[in-house]
Amino acid sequence: MSNPSLVLNKIDDISFEEYDSPVIDTPYDVIVEVKKTGICGSDIHYYAHGKIGPFLLTKPMVLGHESAGIVSQVGSSVTGLKVGDNVCIEPGLPSRLSDEYKSGKYNLCPHMAFAATPNSTEGEPNPPGTLCKYYKCPEDFLVKLPSHISLELGALVEPLSVGVHASKLAKISLGDNVIVFGAGPVGMLAAASAKSFGASNVLIVDIFDDKLAMAKKIGVATHTFNSKTEGNVDELLAKFEGHHPTVVLECTGAGPCINMGIAALAPGGRYVQVGNAPGPVSFPITEFATKELTMHGSFRYGYNDYKTGVAILDKNYKNGKENAPIDFEALITHRFKFKDAIKAYDLVRGGNGCVKCIIDGPE
Repeated sequence: MSNPSLVLNKIDDISFEEYDSPVIDTPYDVIVEVKKTGICGSDIHYYAHGKIGPFLLTKPMVLGHESAGIVSQVGSSVTGLKVGDNVCIEPGLPSRLSDEYKSGKYNLCPHMAFAATPNSTEGEPNPPGTLCKYYKCPEDFLVKLPSHISLELGALVEPLSVGVHASKLAKISLGDNVIVFGAGPVGMLAAASAKSFGASNVLIVDIFDDKLAMAKKIGVATHTFNSKTEGNVDELLAKFEGHHPTVVLECTGAGPCINMGIAALAPGGRYVQVGNAPGPVSFPITEFATKELTMHGSFRYGYNDYKTGVAILDKNYKNGKENAPIDFEALITHRFKFKDAIKAYDLVRGGNGCVKCIIDGPE
């Protein structure tokens, strides 16, 4: 069976290719017919620069890792899924032998095969991405979607799980006041996670008023702040109307945002670094120490984060779209057929007001 795929060959070079479809090798394998895939900023970074940190593109790679689809085949020992089920795909497979996997931090596994992320091992192919017709995945890295959660929303579970992971690290609970830096897809979904975990107030910081307006409109932010036009940390705290920030989720990696986040936090607060920086940044270590802040790095997502993301969507839409507290679907601003996937990548690369772009699976 043919498996049409979207392939990044090198910088500025994407093409459609035909590969053999994956086959079931173990009793726990599942074949998913991919129906919806979101474009991630990392995809665009590989497209434009050919690398992210230590991950260097040296051979062709199937793109895509934010996907949902329909189960088309199951292995003989699969019990939790059946043909026809709608699922979202957790796209990173750790080594089952690593210490990180055994200790419950499989997202830190040094042997992780993550979809659409270059493999540096000489002679080994890159892990397959999900922008294809058929994708193979172990049963335990698939999560069944409730009947009222669309496949498009299923494709949002991947970036939503990044926010879930950060919220868990920050131990967000009822009564917390949270600041999120960055109103891109990850920042928006981190804010949505914080609200879902019980945060009383969520302020989003960005430099674009249209993004901040969207954050309020769709229900992920109670407050917003434009750090370019509205001033410094004192003005930020005034805009937060006396709510003392107990948590910062920093989703930009920008030095000024990192410094503002530390300055804004209440003593004893919790800080989670979600966004990546292009290099070293200055850090207010004295204020961090004297406030006795707690800081966490955050990398992708781990055990149960995907299931939590699906549960957030399930609860949000349980009374119908018209009564949903958060309009997750509004984040999907552009949609493309698979045959127009290269146009979709060029659109996202160019900006053009795109928040989240979804590509249909091959016909």
